[in-house]
Amino acid sequence: MSPSAEILSYLVSTVGALLPIVNPFSTAPMVVSMTAALTDAERTAQIRRGCIYMCCILGAFLVAGSLIMSFLSISIPGLRIAGGLVIAFVGFRMLFPSEPTSRDPGVEATKRDISFTPLAMPSLAGPGSIAVVIGMSSTAQAGNYVILRHVLIALGIGITAVICYVVLRGAAKMAKYLGPSGIDALAGIMGFLLVCIGVQFIINGVRDLGVM
Repeated sequence: MSPSAEILSYLVSTVGALLPIVNPFSTAPMVVSMTAALTDAERTAQIRRGCIYMCCILGAFLVAGSLIMSFLSISIPGLRIAGGLVIAFVGFRMLFPSEPTSRDPGVEATKRDISFTPLAMPSLAGPGSIAVVIGMSSTAQAGNYVILRHVLIALGIGITAVICYVVLRGAAKMAKYLGPSGIDALAGIMGFLLVCIGVQFIINGVRDLGVM
């Protein structure tokens, strides 16, 4: 295989492994419902920051994922269970929204910020994508051109983030056509689905531990 073909193969394999797990199409309804009250510019900024955070998180685990998890004694099943708890918590908040208790604009802005949690983590950079990146990092260290392989994986992560941004940015435009009642209905449905997804993450993590 020629060097250019090998580079292309590494990029395609990275994007091909990450994209189905990151799955921005499944995250899109959550973004639409949770950013319905934002302006188009604010929504775009949230999505952009979320994708940047995703790159940073996966990049950190690419460089030192094994060391971080070994140092903190964190296992992949533990990561899955923690991610499931976060997703389920977000789902419950969407199912049973609490009335705002403060009119302070700063407080409202903080509550509306979903760029890191739950958008970047655990929706985009979740346990599955982190496990894929750690696995690809281990594979890259086993061959020649270790630095180049890691650079290619990082570039694949960047390409995946760009695809996520395009998909989420396009899906966010749906908010204009759904209206307030449609957004409320979508938030309830998505909240229930997030609870189901979170519970399934927990079940998978417990099963991976060998308890079940």
